[in-house]
Parts: sequence; C-alpha cells; structure tokens
Amino acid sequence: MSTPVPADAPAPEAAAVDGVGEQQEPAAGGVRSMVERWKMEGAPARARLLLRALAWLFSLLALVVMASNQHGGSQDFRQYPEYNYCLGISIVAWLYATAQVLRDAHRLGSGRDLIGTRKASALVDFAGDQVVAYFLISAMSAAAPVTDYMRQKADNLFTDSAAAAISMAFFAFVAIGLSALVSGRCP
Repeated sequence: MSTPVPADAPAPEAAAVDGVGEQQEPAAGGVRSMVERWKMEGAPARARLLLRALAWLFSLLALVVMASNQHGGSQDFRQYPEYNYCLGISIVAWLYATAQVLRDAHRLGSGRDLIGTRKASALVDFAGDQVVAYFLISAMSAAAPVTDYMRQKADNLFTDSAAAAISMAFFAFVAIGLSALVSGRCP
C-alpha cells in the first residue's frame, strides 16, 4: 500500500539533491533569478557608496591634519600657499564626498535619485568624480615638493603632519578615482 502524498509536496522528479544527499526545494521559477539579478545590479551602487564614504573619511582626515599643523614660528601651514591650496582642496573634496554619500544613501534607500534623469545623474557622478580627483592630485603635486624640500633640512612634527595630510589626500584621490570608474560603468 502506498501512503497518500500531500497536495503541496513537490513531485519526486522536481526535488533536487545538493551533492551531500540533502533534498532542496526547487527554485521558484523566475523569481529567484530576478532576486539574484537585483542583488548583483545593486553591487555597483553599494561599491560606489563605500568608495565615496572612504573618500569622505580620507578627505576629512587630510583637512583636519593640515588645519591643525601649526607649531609656531615658520612651522605654520598658513605661511605656505601650497599647504593652503591642499587644505582648500581637501575641504572641497570633503564637501563633495559628503553630498555624494548622502545622495547615494538616499538613492539606495528610496530607489529614487535626487537628480531628475538617469543620464544627468550619471553625468554628474562621473564628471564630479573626475574634477574632484583632478583637484586632489593637483593639490598633492603642489604640496609634496615643498614637504620633501623641508624634510631634507629638518624632519620634524611639522613635516610629518604635512606628509600625513598629503597621504590622506592621496587615499581620498584613489577612492574618488575608483568611484569615477564605477560611476562611468553604470548609472
């Protein structure tokens, strides 16, 4: 005699075996593939948010370290235009990264972008990342030779702080540059 099979039980040929001998439920048709595709489509957006958050952190560190680099006498960042430029660009990069992190978080949370069309949003993302990355590399290339020259004469807390701020600006540049690559790939 055979036992009755419940109406909601999968047919024996529809159940899958996972290689260890355990039965698995059959995939729910296209729903599972849609969910997997949705998760993969969100990966670039999450990567862009992570990279912009890193850029925010590094640009904040660069501006804080440079702004606090005041040790009296000739060891004050305000006396060197290259350091003032690096500080100014770090502020611009931090403001840009703040706006982009908030915008990306809003886009991921609500599914809507603050900028109207998808094409305009992609253009703002890509062009903004490119411009800010250029500004950061420009500021670093202005400040690095001065720091190198001063370190040849005296290696002290002032030059170490300047080098640390330049390094943080470089890391912000890398994060924004990678964000530009992700932004250019997908809107």
